[in-house]
Amino acid sequence: MATIAFLGTGLLGAAFVEAACKRGDRVTVWNRTTAKARALQQFGAHVAGSPEMAVRGAARVHLVLQDDASVEDVVRALRPGLAPGAIIVDHTTTLPALTAARATRLNAEGVRYLHCPVFIGPAAARESQGIIMACGPRALFDEVEPALGLQAQRVEYLGERNDLAAVMKLCGNAYIIGTGGLLSDIFSIAANATVKPGEALSLLNFFFGAGIIAGRGTKMAAGDYTASFELTMARKDVRLMIETAGALPLALLPGLAARMDELIGDGNGALDMGVMAKDAIARAG
Repeated sequence: MATIAFLGTGLLGAAFVEAACKRGDRVTVWNRTTAKARALQQFGAHVAGSPEMAVRGAARVHLVLQDDASVEDVVRALRPGLAPGAIIVDHTTTLPALTAARATRLNAEGVRYLHCPVFIGPAAARESQGIIMACGPRALFDEVEPALGLQAQRVEYLGERNDLAAVMKLCGNAYIIGTGGLLSDIFSIAANATVKPGEALSLLNFFFGAGIIAGRGTKMAAGDYTASFELTMARKDVRLMIETAGALPLALLPGLAARMDELIGDGNGALDMGVMAKDAIARAG
């Protein structure tokens, strides 16, 4: 039975706490909105009045907070109560540059800190599903890996570069959020053409996005813009999409159109539409 603390009990943090309590861990929680923390008493969690009190006696401290500023505030507040040898496991989605600076500073000051963002929703957290990524000192990861394995079905250690998990989390969320925006635009195109959302969505039953990533995505990452779908033709199709959607709002397509127009104006129209990534690929070398 582990003695742990969770600071931040929003939707995800609360789900982690519920699962930990059901595993038999001794869990103390803290949240700025006390009512959210108290709601977890029904599962056996103890509620603390401050971050400092929450972490007293905890071998592992989990942060599930909003942003970099809240992480800094909470870490500052909890440090007087942090037990020697305790490890801070930070699940917060944060800016890579600030994450790197924070991890370097804290570990240099003797605070054992590991950044471990997740691809887990509340429902999955209650069932110990999803993915946890971790980066930072290998020795810290080795200590917490068994516990992380109880939180999620998959735990990926990305190495000692302490901002890499933060970068990968943003890349993954870009895919998730971008997909939501793309689906929104698909529904706008369909709706203005009197096609129901479910019918439009059925396209994905035989049109697999994974194949696009494996094919065009691999070529883009390699800087190969040999045309199989010329940018000028893709831009024409985007114009048709925007016109078909009419007055309905679009989340992504106008931005794509602007980027395409810029590249076409620079003479890239005959290249593959994947050339939209050329500046990023060139920067990466």
